[in-house]
Amino acid sequence: MSTVVFVHGAWVTPLCWERFIPFFEARGHRCLAPPWPCKDRPVEDQRRAPAPELAHLGVAEIVAHYERVVRGLSEPPLLVGHSFGGLFVQMLLDRGLGRAGVAIDSAPPAGIPVYQWSALRSNLGVLLAPFAWRRVVEPSFEAFRYAFVHTLGPAEQWAAYERYVVPETRRIFFQAALGMVNRHATTRVRFDNGSRPPLLLIAGGDDHIVPASLNLANYRRYRFSPARTDFKVFPGRTHAIILQPGWEEVAQYTAEWLESA
Repeated sequence: MSTVVFVHGAWVTPLCWERFIPFFEARGHRCLAPPWPCKDRPVEDQRRAPAPELAHLGVAEIVAHYERVVRGLSEPPLLVGHSFGGLFVQMLLDRGLGRAGVAIDSAPPAGIPVYQWSALRSNLGVLLAPFAWRRVVEPSFEAFRYAFVHTLGPAEQWAAYERYVVPETRRIFFQAALGMVNRHATTRVRFDNGSRPPLLLIAGGDDHIVPASLNLANYRRYRFSPARTDFKVFPGRTHAIILQPGWEEVAQYTAEWLESA
């Protein structure tokens, strides 16, 4: 039995793993899904009164939080992250943490330019808001619909918004944007790190916020590393790839890859 640590992304909580966790447990794995700092309360409570400290939360604090979790385990776990969680998995692996990791629809590490219009459109509302560096914001339904669930039916889109979405720190988005022009930014990884544990990058073929071409660019940056790095695209999947119909195929591929890594 292996321990699997699931790392959620922005705008959501560990509830987003509610399908993957039972799937992995049925395969005999012990599953942990720790929330980000300041995001450890029920969705309804976070919407009603976000923790004031959330506004100051950044990438370094979140990754340090998960590093403490991983180091506190009796053996190196398997890591699975989605969106910003995928970036954090890449950063943890770069530090030699975990036995292997899967980054699903991963936000890009520093040094990878973002030029895809759908990705820029998905984030402009956060980045262009005035006085936004240390503020908390909740996406509108329309913003969530476009970025996460645009291929689902209206009822499914609204149900996902109501069930999963919580306010978020804007600081991480500015830090990710800085990484587009500064390869030494907070979101950096050492792409040539030969001692890094195995990594699989999974992309959704119809993802707006992290297009598959962006994940492919991320994968190609590892080409000079002797460490195992694999890439897989699931056609027709949105950024809600871990929730939308067909999630079982993604979960199975993830599990089988980790179990063979």
